[in-house]
Amino acid sequence: MASKGRMLAGCSVALVTPFRDGEVDYQALRDSVEWQIAQGTPVLSPVGTTGECPTLSHDEHERIIATVVEQVNGRAKVMAGTGSNATSEAIRLTRFAAKAGADAALLVSPYYNRPTQEGLYAHFAKIAESCDLPQVVYNVPSRTGRNVDSETIVRLAKLDPIVAVKEASGSLDQVSDLVARTDLTILSGDDSLTLPMMAVGAEGVVSVVGNLVPKDVIALIKAFQEGQLSEAKRLHHKLFPLCRDLLGVASNPIPVKIALPMLGCATGQSPLPLVAPDDRGHATLKQSLIRYGLLAEEA
Repeated sequence: MASKGRMLAGCSVALVTPFRDGEVDYQALRDSVEWQIAQGTPVLSPVGTTGECPTLSHDEHERIIATVVEQVNGRAKVMAGTGSNATSEAIRLTRFAAKAGADAALLVSPYYNRPTQEGLYAHFAKIAESCDLPQVVYNVPSRTGRNVDSETIVRLAKLDPIVAVKEASGSLDQVSDLVARTDLTILSGDDSLTLPMMAVGAEGVVSVVGNLVPKDVIALIKAFQEGQLSEAKRLHHKLFPLCRDLLGVASNPIPVKIALPMLGCATGQSPLPLVAPDDRGHATLKQSLIRYGLLAEEA
């Protein structure tokens, strides 16, 4: 059975939002989009967790979506972050993304207010009823405080606009269940689990490490799809330490926003309450980049 969200399969990169002097740096954002397209990235995902959606103003959130869609100009797909813990706000953002020309909306499960499973269903169903833009349910219980259970997603899969799930629960059992019981495209929400999740039926990843090495993430997915399992395993083990450090030094997106300037890409400091890691965290990231071959070791 062909999956509903097939256009989103493969590597999606969760774009960093660059800042300069406390303001969104839209030219740096455009430059990032151009670099990703040159690397062959098929799907770009702005204003998700990595894009610092919790601390952006509504105007910034919308302008970033519009800027990315405009810069992409049809050369890749755009899966815009439009989620909120307020259903009305998620509907407004999703409608904006559709009007701006995005190809899909990434909708994080409601956070902090911890709705019941029935409330989660009602939230996503209301958005699907309000906008026919293809929609991706983003399940990340470590941040939201509530898992979107398989039974709830199975119900949601019957709604036409809901085409995929970004699964960041870390549960291979949940991925296996969704693959068996729905026609949704399942995307890994954790870089380190891309290969294990694809082994049980996922079709790609929404990647943070893709901000640094999208070609390697794309190559891993391609190798697996073509049955080159030894090559896929090699790339997984190559990527794993970098993925671990980008997630382990501090909460996302702090580490990737520290790593990018080390490679010559200006990102600017994240808005508060996110702050840079200590010297030990900096050193860990630097050594990770050196080991990967992205940064030369100092003499």
